[in-house]
Amino acid sequence: MPQPIRLKDHEKDARLVRRRVVVGGVAVLLLTCVLIARMYYLQVIQYDYHSTLAENNRIHVQPIPPTRGLIFDRNGLIIADNRPSFSLAMTRERAGDWQQVLDVIVEVLELTPEDRALFEKRMRQGRRPFEPVPILFELTEEQIARIAVNQFRLPGVDVAAQLVRHYPQKGHFAHSVGYVGRINEKELKQLDPVNYSGTHHIGKTGIERFYEAELHGEVGYEEVETNARGRVLRVLNRTDPQPGKDIVLTLDVKLQEAAEVALGGRRGAVVAIEPSSGEVLAMVSQPSFDPNPFVTGIGFKAYAELRDSIDRPLYNRVLRGLYPPGSTVKPMVAVSALETGVVTPQTRVFDPGYYQLPGNTHKYRNWNRTGDGYVNLEMAIMRSNDTYFYDVAHKMGIDRLHDNMSRFGFGQRVSLDMNEEAEGLMPSRDWKRGRYRQSWYPGETLILGIGQGYMQATPLQLAQATSLMATRGKWIRPHLAKDIEGSKPVDPNPMPDIVLRDPKFWDYARNGMEMVVHAPRGTAAKVGATAVYRFAGKSGTAQVVAIKQGEKYDRSKINERHRDHALFVAYAPASDPKIAVSVMIENGEGGSSVAAPVAKQVMDAWLLGADGQLKPEYRPPLPEADPASAVHEQ
Repeated sequence: MPQPIRLKDHEKDARLVRRRVVVGGVAVLLLTCVLIARMYYLQVIQYDYHSTLAENNRIHVQPIPPTRGLIFDRNGLIIADNRPSFSLAMTRERAGDWQQVLDVIVEVLELTPEDRALFEKRMRQGRRPFEPVPILFELTEEQIARIAVNQFRLPGVDVAAQLVRHYPQKGHFAHSVGYVGRINEKELKQLDPVNYSGTHHIGKTGIERFYEAELHGEVGYEEVETNARGRVLRVLNRTDPQPGKDIVLTLDVKLQEAAEVALGGRRGAVVAIEPSSGEVLAMVSQPSFDPNPFVTGIGFKAYAELRDSIDRPLYNRVLRGLYPPGSTVKPMVAVSALETGVVTPQTRVFDPGYYQLPGNTHKYRNWNRTGDGYVNLEMAIMRSNDTYFYDVAHKMGIDRLHDNMSRFGFGQRVSLDMNEEAEGLMPSRDWKRGRYRQSWYPGETLILGIGQGYMQATPLQLAQATSLMATRGKWIRPHLAKDIEGSKPVDPNPMPDIVLRDPKFWDYARNGMEMVVHAPRGTAAKVGATAVYRFAGKSGTAQVVAIKQGEKYDRSKINERHRDHALFVAYAPASDPKIAVSVMIENGEGGSSVAAPVAKQVMDAWLLGADGQLKPEYRPPLPEADPASAVHEQ
């Protein structure tokens, strides 16, 4: 049956359409309100924030590393400067796949896989992705041309001109001034990230390290406008960096060279100090090395040759070398013995060529096997008599010997501005008990009295102890910095002066040191005979390997590197000391015959003029004329 046709309800449809229009209009209105509110929030409430983001996309702040301060010797000769150099730098943010870019660099410049590994290491040490990281220094003109031709293959790579540390004196001051090198990961964590922005080098050793804060300076900045690719369009603002401070050292280039010539290529160390001020005039450790390759990154092969060399050129013998001081400490032991009252200047000890402890058959030999007979303090120093000092050490005992010798700086760091200095060793009962869990034996005290046994000292400590003899106990720490742009180095922890019960005790020991070089039987009389001025000295020989009881030293049966070390300390002129010197020659054997001439050459270079006579400023004043005799002559 067919269904009836229903008429459409137009009124109902009209209501539905109107309802939908209203709902749609309300939705559009609500969405419009949301958009307006969001636009208000972004453009009004967060205006500062988003304007800053926009500016950061357009404006970048680039650090300007400061120029490192220069280093001069005491006469104004340059020791460390900065020279312009072209380097290859890469910015990771712009380079994309920087590992692939490194491969292209190695291909274009025809470098080795070792260079590629070094470049990658430097890139990984880069602190911020938007900072350029120098990966290759001292580019040649050909390398610069190759980079320019292949620039389209090297995104993020630029050739930049920068100042690089340079040491014109090369190896002469490698162990005192030190060198700078690239900042490593450990150093990076300790540095101020703001002040070291854009800086890629830091002092590694010597003066460069100790005075890093003064030499580095303060970083600067410039605001630059860049395009979408990061290319700089213009500089908007600039804050100039503050360059590092220049440092004038106490070292003298000519005296340094004279000391090196005196050493004659032998392994050893020479230290010269001005006693009245503590200024280090020369500081030589041989063999040395050229520090310049370390600045830009020394190659693996070149470094391995230095590191593995049997002569150890990287080893700072002046500060790190620990040697038995031998007889060079006998004047200090003599002063200590007088101060403690165990001997007087007139006390005599009979020397048959050896010494024996009471109730002991062991013989502690004197270097002169026939003996010197009866000797007093001055003669014992002059002859370097072991028997006398065995007796003195036995009477003092280890406790008093340790305490008094420590006053001369043994067993502790003595310098003011030398990071690498070793403490040395002045042994004691407590030290041996802690180290070996053993008691102290009387025989160990005896050999300590002649600078042997456990005792170890650096050449710098010997020079300082000699300087204390020269100044009669006035303590001034040795230092390398003379002037830091008008400021003098200040000792934050000054050592107390050595004050004796009787100041004349100094004179007895000093007279003995003069007799060493000027008395006919002095151990270094041959050197003193050629001097045009009076000076005081003390020779020493330090054993490297022990010799059995009853045996004699036979150099022909001993390997060259197992032979005794030669030492000599001195100050001059004797009446008014202007220089104190310490010389150590490894395996040199004879302190008087080998080390003493070196010390004299160094003192001559400092004290004598071109005419071979004392310089006017070092000559003793003429005695005043007697008025009565002047009238008589008239």
